[in-house]
Amino acid sequence: MNILARVRSWLPWGAWGRLTKGLVLGLVLLLLALGGWSGWSALRPDLSCGPGVEKRGPAHECIGVTDGGFSFLPRLAPVSARIKAENDRIAGRPHATVALMVPLTETDDAEQQKILREVQGAYLAQYQANRDNSKAPAIRLVLANPGAGGAQWRPVTDQLEKMAKSPRDNLRAVAGFDTSVTSTQQTILHLTKDLHIPVVGGAITADDLADSKQHPDTYPGLARIAPTNTEEAAALFSYNKLNKGVTPDQTLVVEDLRQDDNYIKSLRTAFEGYSSHPPEQFRSPDDIHSTGNLSNDFQRLVPNICASSARTIYFAGRYTQLRQFVDELGHRGCSTTKYTVITADAADTLASDPDFDWSALNRGSGITLQYAAVANQHMWDGDPKGGPGSPGSSPDAVKQLEALTGKDAPSDVGQIGAVDFKGSRTMVAHDSVWTAITAVHNSASQTDPMPSLREVSNMWLRLRSASKVEGTSGWICLDNYGNPYDKAVAVVELDPQDKSIKFDGLAWPEGSPPNQECTPDK
Repeated sequence: MNILARVRSWLPWGAWGRLTKGLVLGLVLLLLALGGWSGWSALRPDLSCGPGVEKRGPAHECIGVTDGGFSFLPRLAPVSARIKAENDRIAGRPHATVALMVPLTETDDAEQQKILREVQGAYLAQYQANRDNSKAPAIRLVLANPGAGGAQWRPVTDQLEKMAKSPRDNLRAVAGFDTSVTSTQQTILHLTKDLHIPVVGGAITADDLADSKQHPDTYPGLARIAPTNTEEAAALFSYNKLNKGVTPDQTLVVEDLRQDDNYIKSLRTAFEGYSSHPPEQFRSPDDIHSTGNLSNDFQRLVPNICASSARTIYFAGRYTQLRQFVDELGHRGCSTTKYTVITADAADTLASDPDFDWSALNRGSGITLQYAAVANQHMWDGDPKGGPGSPGSSPDAVKQLEALTGKDAPSDVGQIGAVDFKGSRTMVAHDSVWTAITAVHNSASQTDPMPSLREVSNMWLRLRSASKVEGTSGWICLDNYGNPYDKAVAVVELDPQDKSIKFDGLAWPEGSPPNQECTPDK
């Protein structure tokens, strides 16, 4: 007698039918549930972009951390492939991970070109580090994308936290950070203060994205390689006073009143100190890439400039609004007056902006568009006020970087796309990652080649004087608050004839190059 027959013989009359119906009903419900789950699995959207990366946010951007196996933009594919190859090459060696964290899915063309330069610079720093066999651990590079505007930063920092705790990843620093906005501030604050992960800022220049004597522990573990906006403004003023005789009574500030942008706020404050005239003001859209109706506003602002005695204009705003302002000044400015428009490093993107009208610089008596760049390929070519061999200069570092991208470059560098050194982004990203790598290597010991997070962040206190970082952008000598002391500023202009960036000279926040010890007097 089989088991079903035995069970049936034990049950009261009629119970077998009820049990059979119950079993059938349960089976039907189970099948429906399984079918529903299979249907949902088949129909639900695939959120995966690649390992460690998935679609998030209203724009369904690919957000997350990759070792190069996934390319966030088509133009990043060659350099991403080289990062992946380098990571695979050193996978069997003890290695520490450094993450480059910048928005990697911006849709603006000029922003995408900037992103490409930054990723190329980061890869070249990794390549250089891993070819020096005397240094351990090896360096693994990953790309961390917080999405356009950095809006999706929180899930990415969650990934980085896990990588910092993982003995496989050994994440030891996060570098990059190229825009001084609220999301960048929130990200750095969380990484440093909550997660205790060392951070090296790249092209962030807002004054409130730095520790200071007054606020020494806002971002514990943060190091920067770029001067602040206040330091850039001081360098520009000193340079133009010395070389062109510009004084505050000849200058006017045109400033953006938008409050949610750290870069604009600190630049506005910095520039106001170098003009004796009341500022002309405007308010840009919340989206830093949006033009809004500002062209109409600038049409009415320019006549006020023409009516003033100012010939030098400090512009406190982003490059999109700078493009609109220069266009209107060129069209409607006083035809007999030559103006100089001076701004800070965000203008570096303007030269690659396809919407920029270069001819506006030639209209009327002409416009000179000058800005402070964190770095420039020609800044150490021989300027008498701080050329090769003088304190603060690093000509060899530039030559070594150029040698990796020229026709005689080592074959194992690989194809990473054409590298453009005209702007500063390749050099700045390189120096940000290189500073992080230097701290990792300097804090490793022979008995323990893998330093802790704390040991890496403590190394910021040692990167000065004889242990300074020889960056392509110049000496990086960190003070007790992780800021570069008297960092060189490349003063550049946009050349309408060649449609390119022209190096004009060197300037220094302290008015002159640093001392040989590269440390403050007090």
